Amino acid sequence: MGTKTKSPTRAGVLVLTYDTTLRDGTQGEGISFSVAAKLRLVEKLDHFGIDYIEGGWPGSNPRDQEFFEQARGLKLTHAKLAAFGSTRRANTAVADDAQVRLLLEAQTPVVTIFGKSWLMHVTEVLRTTPEENLAMIGDTVRLLVKNKKEVIYDAEHFFDGYKDNPAYALETLAAARDAGAVCLTLCDTNGGSLVNEVRDITTKVVRHFPGTRIGLHCHNDAGLGVAVTLAGVEAGGTLVQGTMNGYGERNGNANLTTVIANLALKMKRTLHCGKHLGQLRELSHFTDELANLRSDLKAPYVGASAFAHKGGIHADAASKVARSYEHVDPALVGNQTRVLVSDMAGRASVMLKARDLGIELDPRSPRLKDFLAELKAREFRGYQYEAADASLKLLLKRSLENWREPFEVLGYRVMVEREGEGSLLAEATVKVKTGDEIRHEVAEDAGPVGALDRALRKALERHFPSIREVKLSDFNVRIVDTGQGAQAIIRVLVESTDGHESWGTVGASDNIIAASYEALLDAFAYKLLRDQERK
Repeated sequence: MGTKTKSPTRAGVLVLTYDTTLRDGTQGEGISFSVAAKLRLVEKLDHFGIDYIEGGWPGSNPRDQEFFEQARGLKLTHAKLAAFGSTRRANTAVADDAQVRLLLEAQTPVVTIFGKSWLMHVTEVLRTTPEENLAMIGDTVRLLVKNKKEVIYDAEHFFDGYKDNPAYALETLAAARDAGAVCLTLCDTNGGSLVNEVRDITTKVVRHFPGTRIGLHCHNDAGLGVAVTLAGVEAGGTLVQGTMNGYGERNGNANLTTVIANLALKMKRTLHCGKHLGQLRELSHFTDELANLRSDLKAPYVGASAFAHKGGIHADAASKVARSYEHVDPALVGNQTRVLVSDMAGRASVMLKARDLGIELDPRSPRLKDFLAELKAREFRGYQYEAADASLKLLLKRSLENWREPFEVLGYRVMVEREGEGSLLAEATVKVKTGDEIRHEVAEDAGPVGALDRALRKALERHFPSIREVKLSDFNVRIVDTGQGAQAIIRVLVESTDGHESWGTVGASDNIIAASYEALLDAFAYKLLRDQERK
C-alpha cells in the first residue's frame, strides 16, 4: 500500500487584500456613503494595511465622480486606490469608449476592469461573438497598461462560466494576462458555488497560469462567501476581495473582516494588515458608524457576542482556561471576553460578571443565592441585562452592598394631550426627595419619555449638576410576549453617555411609561454611582 503524499503547506505565503466596500458594498440595500465618509474610510483602510481600495466606478454617478476628484489629495501610506469599470463595448474602438476614458481620467494608480467569462453572457447579454469578447478584454487591458496603470482583471461569473465551458473561461483569463493584467480575479458573481467547486476550479486555474497572481471575489448568496474565499486561497489564490462587514448586493459579499482574521489566525498566511489585526474590531465598527448601521452583535471575531459566555458552566470553564470555549484570544482582533448574566446564570457567572464591573463578591455569601433568585425572577418578568450592564451593576450594588441612590422619587405622572388637529404635547410631573428637600418639577416635550426625562433632570440637577452631562444616545422598545396583545410586557433599553463612557440600562413593565421610567432612572443613578467611584 503506497504512502499518501502530503500537499505542501502554504503557511507564510503573502496574500494581498482588496477592499471593495465603497463600490460593491454600496450596492447593498440601505448602504450609502457620502463623499466625505468615503474619503475617511479610505484613510482608515490605508492605516489598517489594506493593499487595494476600490473607490467606485468613475462616471457612474456624480458622487463617485466627486470622490475621485477629491481622492487625488489623499496622502496614502500603503494602499493603492483603484477605479473600477468594464471592458470596452462590443464593436467599439477602445480609444473611442467614453467609459474607458473616464477610468483613465480618475488618475488612480490601479484600474480594475471586469469582463465576461460565461458564454451565455457573451452571446445572450452582450449579444456578441466569443471572439469579440476576447478582443474587448485584451484591447481594454492593453490600453490601460500602455497608460501606466496597474490592471486587475475581474473575471465575472467565472465559476459558472468554467462549469459551462472550461476552455473558453480560461481563454478569457489568458486574454487579460497576455495584455498585461497583474492579477486575474475569479468571481463567483452569483454567489452560488460550493466550497469544493471553488477549491477544485481555482486549483486548475493556478496550475494553468503559473507565476500569475490569482484572486478571489465571492458573494454570499449561499451563505458561503467567506468559506469559498478561504478555499480559493487554500488552492493557491493570493489576493482576496471583499467588503467590510460583508456589505453588498443581495446577501452581500465575502466579509473581508472575517476573511482577514481567518487568513491570519487560522491559515497562518502573511498579510500586510496582519500587524494591525488588533484594530480589526475598531475598523469594523468605524465602517458601520459611517454607514449609519448598528453593528452586528454576532459577527465572527468582531461582534460583541463573539466571545460572550452566558451559560454558567461555559463561563466558569472559560475563566479557568480561556481556550476551552474561545477559539482564539479575543484581544488579537481587538475584542474581549464578556460574561452575560441571565436566567441561565450560575454563581460562577455572577462572580465573573461582577468582577468585570468592578465588584468583588464573597462566593460564600448567602445573599448571593438570593441575588440569583431575584435575577432569574426579573428575567422571567421581562428584564434582560445582556445589553444593560449599568442596570446590572446597580442591581448588584443594591442587592449585595445595600447601595442606594442619593435621592428618592416619591412619585411621577405623565399626561399626553392634543387639542383639535394640533400636535401632541406630553407633560410629566415628578416629586423627588434629596436629603430633607422635596422638589416638585414639571416639564413638557413632544413625547412622554422626553417629558419624563426633562422633569427628572430638573429635579436632580440642582443637587447633582453632573446630570447635565448625561445624554440619551439610543432608545429601544421591545415587546416581550406579543401574544398578550395590549397587556404584553414591554422592555425598554436606553443607551446613555456623558462624553467619557457609554452605558445601557433596562426597564420592563406592561406599561411603556413605567418601563421607560425605570430605564431612565437607572441611567441617572449609574452616572451618580460612577461619580462616587471616581472620588
